[in-house]
Amino acid sequence: MADPSRRRLNCVLVAGGKYHDIDFARLELLKLLAEDDRVRVRVFEDYSNVEAIAAADFLVTYTCDVTPSLPEQEALRAYVERGGRWCALHGTNSILRFLQNGLVDSPRWAPHFMQTLGSMFIAHPPIAPYRVTVADPDHPLVKGVEPFDATDELYLSEYYGKLHVLLETEFGGEAKGFVESSWPQAKHPVFYLHQVGEGAVLYLTLGHCRGHYDMRPMIEYYPEPEKGSWELPVFYELLRRGLAWAKAPALATV
Repeated sequence: MADPSRRRLNCVLVAGGKYHDIDFARLELLKLLAEDDRVRVRVFEDYSNVEAIAAADFLVTYTCDVTPSLPEQEALRAYVERGGRWCALHGTNSILRFLQNGLVDSPRWAPHFMQTLGSMFIAHPPIAPYRVTVADPDHPLVKGVEPFDATDELYLSEYYGKLHVLLETEFGGEAKGFVESSWPQAKHPVFYLHQVGEGAVLYLTLGHCRGHYDMRPMIEYYPEPEKGSWELPVFYELLRRGLAWAKAPALATV
């Protein structure tokens, strides 16, 4: 009988999109994945290689405004439904359109995709520190994590299905610059699990980053790079726990 502790683990990392320092995020995620020498990674900018995703033991995504085609959305749903685990980060659930009036719209063009993820990004207030609190302190993914302040994009989203919220924040006010800008005071998930069939999506909204060249063509040179929660040790702890969660079913397979 094979030793499951030495089993090769096949990962697909989708890292691509707009308005973020994808190079930085991709490298940081690859370094975290490389901490486990059993993990072999294939890297893509979008979801078009559905065969690679279907063959993966787990899926990790860091994207912004990368929308799968309907066949790709259906393949992603099928992957999770049959037991796949998907660790989705930051802008994975975003569709953005910059309008002529200067506002940003979040059109609901991919409901199948967003319903698999469990949420769709709609807006965020200007980047500023906000408090992240623990919604389920007994869950292994956040056990021992203390409340912390994140200087990041505070995601205001629509939610679908039954979510198991692990971390959350509270916000009410204006998301300046977005079409849907007015938000009543409410709690918003920051880290959650969404069961889909036999598998699940683990979503972490933290992780904004932006370099000098990531707002082209609107801004030729972005003056102040942003690293968001990537500057926090607790963010890396959450990423490591999330990747361990994603790998767990494969490790249980002989």
